[in-house]
Amino acid sequence: MRFATLRNGTPDGRLHLVSRDNSRAAPAAAATTLQEALERWEAVAPALQAEYADLNGGRVSAARPFEPALALAPLPRAWQWLDGSAYDSHGALMAKVFGIDAKGGSDRPLMYQGISDRFIAPMEDVPLPSQDDGIDFEGEFGVITDAVPMGTRAEDAAAHIRLVVQINDWSLRRIAPVEMRTGFGWLQCKPRCSMAPVAVTPDELGDAWRDCQVALRLAVDWNGRRFGNAHGYGMAEGFDRLVEHAAYSRDLVAGTVIGSGTVSNEDYREVGSSCIAERRAIEMIDEGAAKTPFMAFGDRVRMEAVLDDGSPLFGAIDQVVIQAPPPGPVR
Repeated sequence: MRFATLRNGTPDGRLHLVSRDNSRAAPAAAATTLQEALERWEAVAPALQAEYADLNGGRVSAARPFEPALALAPLPRAWQWLDGSAYDSHGALMAKVFGIDAKGGSDRPLMYQGISDRFIAPMEDVPLPSQDDGIDFEGEFGVITDAVPMGTRAEDAAAHIRLVVQINDWSLRRIAPVEMRTGFGWLQCKPRCSMAPVAVTPDELGDAWRDCQVALRLAVDWNGRRFGNAHGYGMAEGFDRLVEHAAYSRDLVAGTVIGSGTVSNEDYREVGSSCIAERRAIEMIDEGAAKTPFMAFGDRVRMEAVLDDGSPLFGAIDQVVIQAPPPGPVR
C-alpha cells in the first residue's frame, strides 16, 4: 500500500491512499490519519488493502490526481524520531578526516533522538536562522513502526516495520562540533527533518526490500546538478537491528520513525554523496582542503529514489532553503 497525508487545515492532515503509479489519490475510509492507522494496524489493514485494490482498479469515484504540492509529510508529527548512522563508509570517512570514531570500536548501532513534533512537507520551503551555521542536507531512508514491545529482538522486529519512507535530515554543521564537545547531545544543530510525500508498505519495494534495507539508489540534486546517487543497500545493520536497538529499554509507540543515517557507499568518489559534509571530507583527503561550500539561502535540494524500472515510489523531496522570519510580537 501507498499512503500520503493531504492538507486539511489540521496538524495531522487527512490520510489518503495513493495508486501504485503515484498518479491518483483517494481519502482512506478505514482511518482518517496515518497515526490512527498505525495504532490500529491489525484491525484496519485489511480494509485499507481492499481500498488500495479498488483505487488501483479504477473503482473509487472519489479518486483525484495526486498533487505532491498539497501533501504534508506522510506522518506530519510523530511521537518519536530516532536516527541511526548505519552506513560504515560514511562513519569511516568522517573518522579519517576529523579523528572522531563515534563507535569507539564497539559494534553497537549509533542512534540519537531528534525532534519529531513536525516533519517538514516535501515541497515546503525550509526556514533556518543563518547561512553561517553550515546548512547541510542528509539523504536517508527510514521506517515507521507499529507498537514495539521493549526487548523485541531483531528476528521479530521486521514484523513491526509497517512503512518505509524517504527523509532529508537537515543539519547545521558549524554548531554540531560545539554540541558534541559538551557530551550532552545535539539540539540546535538538528532542525526538523523533511519527508517525501509517499509512505509505502515494504512489499511495494519488491526485491528492493532486502535484509530490511532499501536496495535502491537515492538521487540527490543540488541547484539542479547531480550531487550523489548512492545505493541504499549497504547498511552495517538493517532496520530490524535498529528497531531492536531502539527497543532495548523502552516500548516504541506506534508511529515511531527510525532513520538509516546518511546513505553512503565505499565508492563515494564514483557515486557521489548524500550530504555536503561527506563531499568536503573527500576534498580534504584528496586535495588537502574542503572546497565545496555549505548551502546558501535560495539554494534548492531535490532527492528521490525510484524503483529499478524507473517507476515512482516515495515521490520527491524538493525544497528551497530560506531565511527564517523574525519572531512575531508577544501577545
